[in-house]
Amino acid sequence: MIITSATLNGLRTGFKKNFEDGKVKGQPMFQEVATVVPSSSKSNTYGWLGQWPGFREWIGPRVMKSMKEHAYSITNKDFESSVEVDRNDIDDDNLGVYAPMFNEMGYAASVFPDELVFPMLAAGFTTVCYDGQYFFDTDHPVNAEVDGTGADTSYANAIIDAGYVGEAWYLLDTSRSLKPLIFQDRKGMQFVAMDNPNDEAVFTNKIFRYGVDCRCNVGYGFWQMAIGVKKALTRDTLWEAINLMRSFKADGGRPLGLGKNTLTLVVPSSLEKLAKQINTREMIDEGGVSVSNELKGQFKVVSPDFL
Repeated sequence: MIITSATLNGLRTGFKKNFEDGKVKGQPMFQEVATVVPSSSKSNTYGWLGQWPGFREWIGPRVMKSMKEHAYSITNKDFESSVEVDRNDIDDDNLGVYAPMFNEMGYAASVFPDELVFPMLAAGFTTVCYDGQYFFDTDHPVNAEVDGTGADTSYANAIIDAGYVGEAWYLLDTSRSLKPLIFQDRKGMQFVAMDNPNDEAVFTNKIFRYGVDCRCNVGYGFWQMAIGVKKALTRDTLWEAINLMRSFKADGGRPLGLGKNTLTLVVPSSLEKLAKQINTREMIDEGGVSVSNELKGQFKVVSPDFL
């Protein structure tokens, strides 16, 4: 094949199509648990976290509540994936090997948010969120009075059995406008090419370069919307997690109303079968006895690859 500008333009178009075709094959799950927040700067500060809007009887002037400034920021990061194409392969019209590579790059790009989002759950036992506590912790502080003058009380959103040796699983309320996790999107995946025959890499190493890059990052939203569990997955433990979430209150003791709708149950692959059995069966085995399953249909089971 004679290398001309038209040839290189055609290659670029073909490689990009391979990339886009691969993206369609991906089935990312991150939006099940994370809110996508557009970003237009180096970082976003979520000063409103910790402030749950509520109402009071209007007597006298309005009582203005300022946003609690927790200074929780998410700084965008740069990510890339790149491929080299040997000039000899173009000369010899030996390009079939590259189509699957760009196709797989497209697939990887589509599920990349999953790769960032779902590990945040496991990291939540040791990573702080907006209130300075670990996202999954036993002592998240909440003020007893709306005006901030009362004594703090605390809530746990982690259930931990010291003797448990299995993998952690998570119960999330994803029914609100903001979900428990945040995917901050600064710049979506962009396909770029350095395929000018006069490029130094072509002159020196006979290499044309193609790649994809983006800018984004992930973080934590409201801890009240998530329960991290290191305890056997059973109906009793699920009820324990549901009741714990139902107990959460905002400043001033106002119930948050979480845990009432269909909940999202995020489990590793080792627990997926059990989770789906609990969610779909009319009857379930409990200690060798078949009992009625009152939790049937209460969850959306999500078992991501990158948990």
